[in-house]
Amino acid sequence: MTEDLIRGLEGVLAAETAICDLDGAGGRLAYCGYDVPEMVRRGVTYEETVYLLWHGELPGRDRLKEFRAALAAERRLPPEVVRAMRLTPPGADRMSALGAAVGMLGLFDPEAGEEGIEADRRKALRITAKIPTWVAAQDRIAAGLRPLQPRKGLGHAANFLYMLFGETPEKADARALEASLILYAEHEMNASTFTARTVSSTLSDVHSAVSAGIGALKGPLHGGAGLAVMETLEEIGDPARVESFVEEALARKRLLMGFGHRVYGRSGDPRQSVLREMAEEVGRRRGRARWFEIARSLDRAVQSRKGVIPNVDFYSAPLWDALGISKNLFVPVIAAARVAGWTANILEQKSDNRLIRPRARYTGAGRRPYKTLRSRG
Repeated sequence: MTEDLIRGLEGVLAAETAICDLDGAGGRLAYCGYDVPEMVRRGVTYEETVYLLWHGELPGRDRLKEFRAALAAERRLPPEVVRAMRLTPPGADRMSALGAAVGMLGLFDPEAGEEGIEADRRKALRITAKIPTWVAAQDRIAAGLRPLQPRKGLGHAANFLYMLFGETPEKADARALEASLILYAEHEMNASTFTARTVSSTLSDVHSAVSAGIGALKGPLHGGAGLAVMETLEEIGDPARVESFVEEALARKRLLMGFGHRVYGRSGDPRQSVLREMAEEVGRRRGRARWFEIARSLDRAVQSRKGVIPNVDFYSAPLWDALGISKNLFVPVIAAARVAGWTANILEQKSDNRLIRPRARYTGAGRRPYKTLRSRG
């Protein structure tokens, strides 16, 4: 093969999509034509966002009511899955457990084995509805608490906070979490979405494709970046230590997670400014602004020296901590958000499928004759 090698497939067009418009040079992100930060600031809900990603249009009032009811009706977990959750070791990696749980949900899905776009849509809805329930239930079980059933009358984000903490959340807290879910819901051909589309292109089932996406998201260079940001903030510990920390980190050429983005570059991730505003508001209102203050100081220090802008993972860390969400749930929360985009891409891939099968440049030994075991010495 003589074609130019493009490591990491950077900039390679692998698919056509009507779902996500990511303008890296312009620093713009849109879902089906709608600017995402504007959607968040105008109060669009996560349920509306999921519908938009799956259908290409925002729902009207009646259709949204039906869609919310359909999601609410599918939030409960099968009892067999709950029993299996109790067998999970308390210290088990949450993302590994979540991937296994989605696979198990596929075994108990009422339409397991059924094919076709409408069956896949119903499976996507069930997965999207159940992942937050699983994340909250697994966290409570690991803490020795009884998992809570979804509560009627609460939206997707508010229900997650209720199932996690056992109290109806304040509207402002639920909205802050919902905003972050919307911002994470879809991001074009990122590693986990590409993985989900690749699995889907084999005509494998929706649950398998989502499980594969979860496995890709788990990595520290993808979904795990937010957790790494929180660990960095904890390492600094005090805003007064930011300057010396940055000087030492840059001198050692240490990779600072949460800064920069392969697609946006210096134009900046448009999602981070929304999360910064929300992290500051929630932190100050709840009296948990410590990590935001360190993050803001770190942001300024890095920008002044390197001109590198934070990405979506940077301010999600202090925001979720201010909401009381433990850092070991950061990546599962991203999965609970991104499942909307994964399933949208799975449905799109299957609507006009071609097996994804790239090539590799061989760099091993040249052609050589086979040696028998006896002649190898």
